[in-house]
Amino acid sequence: MSSTRRLVLTALFVALGVALPQVFHAVPNAGSIFLPMHIPVLLAGFSVGPLFGLCAGILTPLLSHLMFGMPPAPVLTSMLFELALYGLMSGLLTKAIRIRPLIAKIYCVLILSMLCGRIGYGLLNALVLRAGQYSLQTWLSAAFVTALPGIIIQLIVIPILVTALVRAKLINVD
Repeated sequence: MSSTRRLVLTALFVALGVALPQVFHAVPNAGSIFLPMHIPVLLAGFSVGPLFGLCAGILTPLLSHLMFGMPPAPVLTSMLFELALYGLMSGLLTKAIRIRPLIAKIYCVLILSMLCGRIGYGLLNALVLRAGQYSLQTWLSAAFVTALPGIIIQLIVIPILVTALVRAKLINVD
C-alpha cells in the first residue's frame, strides 16, 4: 500500500474516530461505556500498519478534544496513550502474528492490542498521572467493568469490518 493511500485511510479513520463519539454523547458517560473512539483507531492499525495506526491513536483524541472538548482534559493524556498503543499494537501484531484462519488472527491481534492499551492506560495512571491514588480495583473497574459493553461491541464489530475490508481487497492483513 502506498504512503499516500495509508495517509488518506489514516485521515478517514481519524475523522471517524472524532465523529462517531458525537453520536453517543447524548447518553451520560457513553464514551467510557461504549468506547466509540477505540473502534476506528483499532481498525487503523489493522489497515495502515503500526506507524500510521500510532498517528491515528494520537490524533483522534487530540482533535476530538480540541474540536468538541471530549475527552475532557483530565482524561486526555491517558486516552492519548491508550489509543496510541491500540493503533501501534494492532499494526505491529497484524504483521507479526502468522496464524490461520483469518478470523483467529483478527481475534488474537484484537484481544492482545486491547489488553496492551488497557495495561498501558493503567500503568500511566498508576505511575504518573495519579500516582498513589490509582488502585488495581480502580483500573479493573474502569478498564473492564464499566467498559464491558464497549469491549463486547469491539469484539463483534471489528472482526466483521476487518474481514469485509480484506474480502473487498481494500486492506491486506497477511
